[in-house]
Amino acid sequence: MRTNTRLFGEIEIEDAKIITIERGIIGFPDLKHFTLIFDAERGQKASIMWLQSMDDGDVAIPVMVPTDLLPEYRPTVNDELLEPLGALTPDNTYILVTVRVPECMEDISVNLKAPIIVNMDTNKGSQLIVEDDYEVRYNIYGLIGEGKERAGE
Repeated sequence: MRTNTRLFGEIEIEDAKIITIERGIIGFPDLKHFTLIFDAERGQKASIMWLQSMDDGDVAIPVMVPTDLLPEYRPTVNDELLEPLGALTPDNTYILVTVRVPECMEDISVNLKAPIIVNMDTNKGSQLIVEDDYEVRYNIYGLIGEGKERAGE
């Protein structure tokens, strides 16, 4: 699939790397097809990646793996909501959270309340509201340096 993007120019993504989110994501219910774009030098270990819409090249949302900074993050989700994704295992489940990057970097935060859960075997995903008492704007500014230290950077 090929699209012209605002941030990355024209890109072509193999169909096998397209994530289908049937119900869309918060704020973009009509966008269904996405791909993950990350710093090639860091590979999938990049802290912040982009969830790039393949339906609208102007939409790219910064995302990250929450457990990189919060190893204890374990959202509780109703199993019935996960059924459309296919059989989930620890090896095929990829959890992402959206990153809010305001003008003042000290206010950088992630949405722990509405993670995006992806089955990497089926390339199906869903953004869900978790049952836990997680914050919508969980400040990660102080954790960013700690995460880099743990990773040896």
